[in-house]
Amino acid sequence: MPIVTIQVTREGNTPGTSAVTPEEKAQLIKGTSELLLNVLNKPLEATFVVIQEVEKENWGWGGLPVDEYRRQIAQKKD
Repeated sequence: MPIVTIQVTREGNTPGTSAVTPEEKAQLIKGTSELLLNVLNKPLEATFVVIQEVEKENWGWGGLPVDEYRRQIAQKKD
């Protein structure tokens, strides 16, 4: 019985949103479950998917809080 945990930052992917939408979560659950079925032959009903949304201030990347890291990457591209 696989248990898969997906962690994402709590922010939207489109303007005006501040979280992963229920539709996006459903796609993540379906896609993850189908991947385990196709690769490991794990039945859909035996696969559990947990989605955890993490506040951005609790997420770090490259030794920095995520917003600061993204700012630095954007500045390098300019």
